[in-house]
Amino acid sequence: MTALTVLLAEDDPGVQEGIADFLQWRGIEVDCARDGIQALNLCRQHHYDVLVLDIMMPRMSGLNLCEQLRREGVTTPVLMLTALDTLDDKIRGFQAGTDDYLVKPFAMDELVCRVKALSQRVSRQHVRLLRHGPVELDVELQQAHRDGQLLNLTPQAFQLLRYLLARAPRVVSRSELEQAIWGDALPDSDALRTLIYQLRTQLDKPFSSALIHTRRGQGICLALPEELQ
Repeated sequence: MTALTVLLAEDDPGVQEGIADFLQWRGIEVDCARDGIQALNLCRQHHYDVLVLDIMMPRMSGLNLCEQLRREGVTTPVLMLTALDTLDDKIRGFQAGTDDYLVKPFAMDELVCRVKALSQRVSRQHVRLLRHGPVELDVELQQAHRDGQLLNLTPQAFQLLRYLLARAPRVVSRSELEQAIWGDALPDSDALRTLIYQLRTQLDKPFSSALIHTRRGQGICLALPEELQ
């Protein structure tokens, strides 16, 4: 049986080490992050069965991290660790895309039980469709449409479109795109240019207006004509 994989994002080194050691002792594989940005980058590079996120983290809180992942179409179940146990706090968490809460301090055995339970189901915050203007992307089916027309995209072109669509109309740097698509195994200098050309061939060329735009010295964005003002 394949071991469960968990991303643990916790900024307290002692707490992080204790949780990670216990999960690993129970046969669960664990990657660790010390802040929200590091956790976000790990989620973009790897698939996990469950995300265990502390709410109070530097650089990006657990709530903001969860919201960002849901915008990007990540459907991995999220267990939020928190010292905040009021009803308003929990409602805020569920609105951000959290699936379950565990209030500190907690019993390690309860954490393991909740992680295993979450791994057996798809997140209740399942994000299947991403839309921006005439573009619709189905995360589950790995399909993209523009004006209802199916786009014939390679897996990497689909990944590129998904990344740009989740951030539209923000300009994304080439280095950020390369990191998101290839991780640390960066390709040669022409690989991203070729991939952008492939995406434009499907997303823009058959239609009357372009959505993929290059900003010299800045990067690439997906934007509607009215968003370019």
